[in-house]
Amino acid sequence: MGMSVTISAATEQDAEQIFRLQYLCFQSEAALYGNYRIDPLVQTLDSVRKEVASDCVFVARLGDEVVGSVRGAVTDDGAASIGKLCVHPRLQGHGIGARLLRAAESALVEERGAKKFRLHTGHRSESNLSLYRRVGYQTVGTSKGADGVEMVVLEKPAGAYAATA
Repeated sequence: MGMSVTISAATEQDAEQIFRLQYLCFQSEAALYGNYRIDPLVQTLDSVRKEVASDCVFVARLGDEVVGSVRGAVTDDGAASIGKLCVHPRLQGHGIGARLLRAAESALVEERGAKKFRLHTGHRSESNLSLYRRVGYQTVGTSKGADGVEMVVLEKPAGAYAATA
């Protein structure tokens, strides 16, 4: 490849690339569920900009191109909600998703005081479930997304973040 993928905090200037990448990456999830109204596909660019400004957002870069992204925010109960983890399809399977998760988890503990991590993924999303379980997440329940997709809810204690990736 010739270049290394770097992980860094997202900036305002990254919002449009994150938006486009998210739209590309979540097409396969939408196809898996036969539902093209899932949240990552209907989110607006303005909403992504607001998340970049307020949440803990990290990107993976290959040169100037954003090739991965993840977001997190600490909820009222001290749990860090992590979401919209995505890696460009051509770069999946190389550990970039785990590196993004580790960066977000670390910042959420150190900068925002997270006590545990919580995320959710579709019940048919085997590769996502495999990654999350590999880095220490355990299933704690299920929920139904606003889009009607059955979701698996996973958590892990915040002290476990260093063990990811």
